[in-house]
Amino acid sequence: MTVTALIVAAGRGTRAGGDIPKQYQPLAGRPILEHTLAAFAGHPAITELVLVVHPDDRVTHLNAVRLPKQTAVVNGAGSRDGSVRAGLAHLPPTATQVLIHDAARPLVSGPLIDRVLSALVHHPGAAPALAVTDALWRGTDGLVSGTQDRAGLYRAQTPQGFRRDDIVAAHRAWPEDRSAADDVEVARAHGLDVAIVQGDEANLKVTHPADFARAENLLRHQDRTRSPMDIRTGNGFDVHAFEPGDHVILCGVKIPHSAKLKGHSDADVGMHTVTDAIYGALADGDIGRHFPPSDPQWKGAASDIFLRHAVERARSRGFEIMNVDCTLICEQPKIGPHSNAMISAMADIMGMDPTRVSIKATTSERLGFTGREEGIAALATVTLVAS
Repeated sequence: MTVTALIVAAGRGTRAGGDIPKQYQPLAGRPILEHTLAAFAGHPAITELVLVVHPDDRVTHLNAVRLPKQTAVVNGAGSRDGSVRAGLAHLPPTATQVLIHDAARPLVSGPLIDRVLSALVHHPGAAPALAVTDALWRGTDGLVSGTQDRAGLYRAQTPQGFRRDDIVAAHRAWPEDRSAADDVEVARAHGLDVAIVQGDEANLKVTHPADFARAENLLRHQDRTRSPMDIRTGNGFDVHAFEPGDHVILCGVKIPHSAKLKGHSDADVGMHTVTDAIYGALADGDIGRHFPPSDPQWKGAASDIFLRHAVERARSRGFEIMNVDCTLICEQPKIGPHSNAMISAMADIMGMDPTRVSIKATTSERLGFTGREEGIAALATVTLVAS
């Protein structure tokens, strides 16, 4: 099973007010769309994201959004149906299932995504919903004209999940001149059964100006078990031996040297150490757990792939990285002349202010394997704070 998240963000969202589309407006200091993307990027079952945007937003608003590494950006259409079709046309060939989600639902949770995926094991479609519990009236000219039985009525949410081939066929069969309420309507019109899974009251769709305050409040309290001052500290340690070569890569910077570092990836011992420190603060294993060295796809991989993944997982769980302190332990090469470039590279990858990133070096006074110039070691400490 390979799952792709298709995020629909091509709408104008005029009911929300503001000078720009709602998905780009700030929520707790970050664009709504950024929260939404991070939620899916941080889920272990999601391998790719397809983001459908209005063509005009590519140059005016999208640059302000930090996109997860695995995100493909596609131009949308004049209707939601058309935008979804555009996204479906750009699914990666390996995708077997797709989750279609509204960009304006930034508080989607991991357990909700899990429920949709679990239902897809036995059904061609699955979607979250909340049973209607309020009394329902019909009204005419501002007066109550009758009541409506609420039995069997639900409030639909996203993500709405489908088997890839089924939903592609359903959208191809849907009349282009007819508007659909959502993808469940399109699927059912094609004869697909759609299972209802338990929705989440916190998974609101930001629609009106007042929804921003409500969403921000829910975002602060999304994890009921987490203290408002939830502070996490993680440590990382890594070692790489030298082998014949002419340069090393340390904290994202290529440095000429008489040897290179040996490793399955690019062997950036500094970046690996910081990555492990972030995973440690999250109690989320280490690089080997997320990117097994036995997997040939990571042979020679750039280490920023690993670091970006760790950062996205931290942010998807509501944490900001407050500071990073990394110490490189070696006799050679000399780190001081390159430390500012390293800080800049690491801060850019993590989306942090460079003043919160420390890269420094020490020697082992000619003792041990680092003293014998057989390799480089590194240790790092990071601090995460719940945002």
